[in-house]
Amino acid sequence: MIKRLLICVCILAALLALPFFLRPAKTHGAVNSGNPDRVVVISAHNKAMRDEYVTAFKKYYLEKFQRDVEIDFRSPGGTSDIARYIPDRFEAEFRRYFESDPANGKWKREYAAFTDPSLDRKGADPVLAAVRKKFLESNVGIGIDVFAGGGTFEHSRMAQRGFAVDGKVKERHPEYFEHIPMTFGGDNICDPQGRYYGVVLSTFGICCNLDRIKDMKCELPRRWRDLADVRFYNLLSVADPSKSGSANKCFEILIQQEMAEAKNFSEGWYNGLAVCRRIFANSRSITDSASKVVRDVATGDAVCGMAIDTYALSEAAWMRSRFDGVDHLVYITPKGGTAVSADPVQILRGAPNRVVAERFVDFLLSKEGQKLHAFKPGTPGGPALHALNRPPVRKDIYDSKYSEFYFQKGYNPYKSGADFTYRPKLTGRYYSLLRALIKCTMLDTEEELKTAWQAIIAAGGPEKVPEAMKYFNAIPFSYDEAGAAAAKLRSARSGAELAAIYRSWSEFSRENLRKAAETARRSAGQGGVK
Repeated sequence: MIKRLLICVCILAALLALPFFLRPAKTHGAVNSGNPDRVVVISAHNKAMRDEYVTAFKKYYLEKFQRDVEIDFRSPGGTSDIARYIPDRFEAEFRRYFESDPANGKWKREYAAFTDPSLDRKGADPVLAAVRKKFLESNVGIGIDVFAGGGTFEHSRMAQRGFAVDGKVKERHPEYFEHIPMTFGGDNICDPQGRYYGVVLSTFGICCNLDRIKDMKCELPRRWRDLADVRFYNLLSVADPSKSGSANKCFEILIQQEMAEAKNFSEGWYNGLAVCRRIFANSRSITDSASKVVRDVATGDAVCGMAIDTYALSEAAWMRSRFDGVDHLVYITPKGGTAVSADPVQILRGAPNRVVAERFVDFLLSKEGQKLHAFKPGTPGGPALHALNRPPVRKDIYDSKYSEFYFQKGYNPYKSGADFTYRPKLTGRYYSLLRALIKCTMLDTEEELKTAWQAIIAAGGPEKVPEAMKYFNAIPFSYDEAGAAAAKLRSARSGAELAAIYRSWSEFSRENLRKAAETARRSAGQGGVK
């Protein structure tokens, strides 16, 4: 009887213990499964990337810290929308903080200049400099921990204005920087003060539809200026740089290449803008997103386009898989004109979940985070479902031992961008100016631009009508005058004043394009504009 009782007790104990042995492995070891840690991330990353981040970071966090974690993504729009949202929120929160202390007095309109980094210099307005100092010494936040993606230009601006803080990755993981360079090709990969860190790399180049090129019986373009050739008239897809930061970077690189190859910077600036103008004149479509350019080329709606490597290589791989390994789309790194740019991450001032934010940044720069971006789905360390196709910033991930897992075997931006050196002092300070200039003189005048270009082609091409080309290439200010033009934009006191400046540039361009068309028609014996 006692023996049977013991057997029954053992069976009952085993049944009671069974649920503990069979519980899911993903919650094993977590000490906070009912109240997970949290990090708030603002980003323009697409849903596929956000989903893969969530899956991989949860796994990493549980294994490393034995805790559950959630990523709260905020996506108010594209990078340009985020670049407006963050400053607006910081201004509102800092004003609230400032007014909470009666000793500060009332908030004044001019105090909004607290984000101006020039106030840190000697000789700045002492009152405004004091307001900025108060902000930089505060822990004012906007309820967001991390800004991820968007390019070094916006991250650098956030850092300079005081919205980003030192992430201290070098203190926690000095070994990371044995494989992550601080700079490459003249551009920053990581901020020297730790206010942003490159996670993945991008190059800018040309994507081409091989079937359309074959039908045209012409050579593939090898340089940016090849896209300005008349053979590509009405055959290009181009992204609007006023809406796409990556597109603006493409045009900046194009202009820098022309400046590097010209007799002087002024001539190169003029030549570069002339190439840009002809590329827009050759466009079949102008999109609001760099990713749409690749789709236009892939479908054959356009023959070529200016593209980011990730979009082009991803589309090329997908088409290859659909057509039995045959290439139908190719990505070309322009000779002497391919810059390598980083897509960074940064911790924002006043991050409410600072510890978790640091762990998130550490993860993105770790081997685990880097493999997630570069490897194919289902490979060791790769994403679960979606190929992210982003070249990693860590050089050790390009080791040959990982080649079978890599999304694009043999592709290495550190090698493809080695023949171009970006010089930020030449055009970096005019990044926003360039965006406005292209919009006013090439996009807002698109109708007149294409009409003039058609007339020039009909007259035999640019070489046959040099007088018409002088009007066609006319610009409202030279490179030597660019500093004054940029200062004029910054000092505009109202939207109406800013609009008046833009309108003057557009009218200048519109008038010269009309003269270009008239001159070309007269040269061709077709008469002037009626």
